[in-house]
Amino acid sequence: MASIIGQYFPELTATQKRQFDQLDALYREWNSKINVISRKDIDELYVRHVLHSLGIAKVVSFVPNATVLDVGTGGGFPGIPLAILFPETKFHLVDSIGKKLKVVDGVAEAIGLKNVTTAHERAENIDQDFDFVVSRAVTAMPTFVGWVKNKFKKEQRHSLKNGILYLKGGDLTEELEVYRTATVYNLSDYFDDTFFETKKVVHLPVKYKG
Repeated sequence: MASIIGQYFPELTATQKRQFDQLDALYREWNSKINVISRKDIDELYVRHVLHSLGIAKVVSFVPNATVLDVGTGGGFPGIPLAILFPETKFHLVDSIGKKLKVVDGVAEAIGLKNVTTAHERAENIDQDFDFVVSRAVTAMPTFVGWVKNKFKKEQRHSLKNGILYLKGGDLTEELEVYRTATVYNLSDYFDDTFFETKKVVHLPVKYKG
């Protein structure tokens, strides 16, 4: 099933293909010890978790030495797939549940990812600045903005302004009403699977606050 990744990202290196291929067995093994993916979803790992995470890569390509914070990463999504795709970008994956990070560390080590660090920490306690903060719908946008609003670098080095890249589903009209600068990208424009019909990436620029 990892071949579905190559279908949408044809420029993968041999190393990246191998790393994506390894994810299925690794997540099945870890999931039997620490449940981070539902039983139903583990059979759909490459569509519902890996490809979904890579929706962010259809919106922006991270540059070398960029720094990305993944908040509420759970078992490593979207951080691990993005770290495979952008090996020269630094990813910091955080979660308030420590045992989930054992899975992240185990998977990252097994596939040889050198650009991933983890922290058992709440997002608001992270004292660093990043180019982007990514997440998979851990809470409503206003709450999330409150957690991360002071964590962005001043210098912009990407096609998109520094800020939040949020994977979300459903009708976001009401939730994003106060965010006039938000841009919503429909993942159904990039991926054919019916799973993506209501899935989106929200980009919300967040100004640097020194």
